[in-house]
Amino acid sequence: MIEPNGPLPPEVYWRRRILAGVLALGVVAVIIGLIVWTTTGGGDSGPGNTANSASASASKPPATTEPADESVDERVTGGGTGGGAAAGGSAESTTPSATPSSTTTSAPAPGPVPASGMCPDENISVVLYTDKPTYTVGSQPVFTIVVTNAGLSECPRDVGKSAQNVVVRTLDGTRTLWTARDCSPVKTPDNRTLKPAQQVRDTITWSGTTSNPGCNKPRVPVPAGQYQAVGKIGEKESSPITFNVVKPAER
Repeated sequence: MIEPNGPLPPEVYWRRRILAGVLALGVVAVIIGLIVWTTTGGGDSGPGNTANSASASASKPPATTEPADESVDERVTGGGTGGGAAAGGSAESTTPSATPSSTTTSAPAPGPVPASGMCPDENISVVLYTDKPTYTVGSQPVFTIVVTNAGLSECPRDVGKSAQNVVVRTLDGTRTLWTARDCSPVKTPDNRTLKPAQQVRDTITWSGTTSNPGCNKPRVPVPAGQYQAVGKIGEKESSPITFNVVKPAER
């Protein structure tokens, strides 16, 4: 190392050299620190910050996707036209779900017995049966008509021959071939007090021939084919049933 030369004692020059070296080392340390701070993202990902981030992530509950408000869907699609209120809120008007199409018509709900006391049509059901599915030309089919009190209260109803009727039509229902009322001489009512679910059965025999109101035209056997029939009590009508008429077997 070069010895210091000058008018001052050598110790002064050595102290100056040591101080300059320390300052140089400090500057170098500051530069290195700035370089490290810049390259590591401003100190955000240092050891302390990394530990804090991990701790925060561990304590924070995982994010979840909130489900749709099911109460709205239930009011629109699940519970008919009357919308329910959401929990803690008031009821609100909602659009009812579309009614699916159907080929069958549901029976009206039974109503109260009117002041007359007679069972109204909506409180009774009418069902028609045949004794066989197939008949030969010229035979006499026997129909069974069943009347049931489908209401909630007992009430009287005329279920006699004067109120009964069976109508036979072509299979497509466009032409009436015979009705039990056309040629029936019985006009006396038969009022029965029917309890809820009580049934009354009766039979009507058809001659297998045509008829007309007043029964003043010649009656001829219906030809072989398929036909439909409905039973009626007053104006209350049953669902149609079908049956066959065939030619007699050749001998």
